[in-house]
Amino acid sequence: MATLLKGANVWDGLADAPGGRRDVLVVGDRITAVEDGVAPPDGAEVVDLAGHTLMPGFIDCHTHVTLVPALVPALVSSPVAVALRALPVLRTLLTNGFTTVRDLMTADGGYNTLDLRDAVAAGLVVGPRMLVAPHMISARGGHGDFSAAVADQYQGAGRPLELAAADGREEIRTRVRTEIRAGADWIKFAATGGFSSPSDDPTQVTYSQEEMDILVATARDLGRPATPHCYGDEGVRRAVLAGVRSIDHGNLAGAATLRLMAERGVFLVPTQYTVLTSARQVDDDAHWADKPPHKRAKFRRYREALLEAASAVAESDVKIAFGTDAGMFPHAENWREFPAMVSTGITPARALRAATSVAAELLGLDDLGVLAPGRTADLVAVPGDPFEDITLTGRVDFVMQAGTIHRRP
Repeated sequence: MATLLKGANVWDGLADAPGGRRDVLVVGDRITAVEDGVAPPDGAEVVDLAGHTLMPGFIDCHTHVTLVPALVPALVSSPVAVALRALPVLRTLLTNGFTTVRDLMTADGGYNTLDLRDAVAAGLVVGPRMLVAPHMISARGGHGDFSAAVADQYQGAGRPLELAAADGREEIRTRVRTEIRAGADWIKFAATGGFSSPSDDPTQVTYSQEEMDILVATARDLGRPATPHCYGDEGVRRAVLAGVRSIDHGNLAGAATLRLMAERGVFLVPTQYTVLTSARQVDDDAHWADKPPHKRAKFRRYREALLEAASAVAESDVKIAFGTDAGMFPHAENWREFPAMVSTGITPARALRAATSVAAELLGLDDLGVLAPGRTADLVAVPGDPFEDITLTGRVDFVMQAGTIHRRP
């Protein structure tokens, strides 16, 4: 029941740098001591982490565990097949050091991510603890409606690609309540178009201010926070005014809107790796060989604006929480969000806080994100100092979740 982690350079998830060599004692699922020279209790397992930096477990606030980069296979598979394919994904995310994730949309019209969440919590499946928004509520023709990508004979009301369509006051209220009745932890909606969808544009606002207000208020009345898929500045601004807890993406938000977010305490989950990789490689034919032409055209149109907006995020005071959009690219690569953030001017300390203490604050998980006595023992270690070399976040070789070791050096 006891584990002593010896000799690591310990970072608590809050400070601007690691605090030096410490021993960390874990009893059951709790951290009980963080100090130098801790004596191991009788029967304790001792793990030597000399030369490592020990940190709180990472949190990815924007994943899609049931999606794969080739979206269509996931959409046309049975819900059971989609869930089964997610099992190795969950293990991969955990061994990458991500002990908690927020999943923001399943790949079908069912609620299999809720089942996966509950299976992890019950110990039936190995993976990160999960908070789930089952579907992305979307206007018809908006980012969550992929019906324009299929042939005419598959069009029609209730089609599988229209996963959570809702237009107008009453339909939006009903959809939000349906998601919460099913067990949703979060409500996600499409405030703007996107890059992957065929029939909209990232700057188009697909819900009116009134519709966003109703959607967020309905979720709030039932005790659930809301977050939008959102790129364009006007969509971000409307969502902030509606009272969302976070903005997911926000990659075309201007400085004034970022200031509004900071003033209102709205978090930004910028998913910079996937967005900036496509923007920076827009002229690389190999990168786009397996991707739809409409997606490349949109990134070409907004390339310079995306790069400029990324710099504005680094210069802003907005609370940045770590999220990757993994599933739109291979899940094993989700750690690359760290160096992507740093490449735009975000400091390593701010990037690492984004995946620990700030992410925990966003998700309301007060017991996670900080390495301190009394906290849940979600811990990861890397060989070396990620404050000096942020790419070490891709070399996690020790993972503990709630006191159980899942990876060791």
